[in-house]
Amino acid sequence: MLRPSNEVQVFLYVQPVDMRKSIDGLSALVEQEMALSPSMAALFVFCNRGRDKIKLLCWERNGFIVWYKRLEKQRFRWPSSHETLSLTGQELNWLLDGFDLFNNQPHSRVYFESVT
Repeated sequence: MLRPSNEVQVFLYVQPVDMRKSIDGLSALVEQEMALSPSMAALFVFCNRGRDKIKLLCWERNGFIVWYKRLEKQRFRWPSSHETLSLTGQELNWLLDGFDLFNNQPHSRVYFESVT
């Protein structure tokens, strides 16, 4: 099972991707659209239009690895940004587990004059 650590760099390609793309097509997106090197020590994450499929691409020493996850009933929470996003390994794990990283709101800020 894939569980990236916080030390790994993770880049999300936020536009929908045709899941028929394999290593060559995904690495071309990394190089041409994301302006990054597909052979760098990082995970590149792609999602389809229906947000029920994700592919992860990474380079390991002498070859590419592709992971593919298909949800049976639910959808991945995906950002509406138009730029490549960077995540931590923990944030990627949360994304794969179904958490919405992009619309979470923190607790409201509290202001007070005195503590007594």
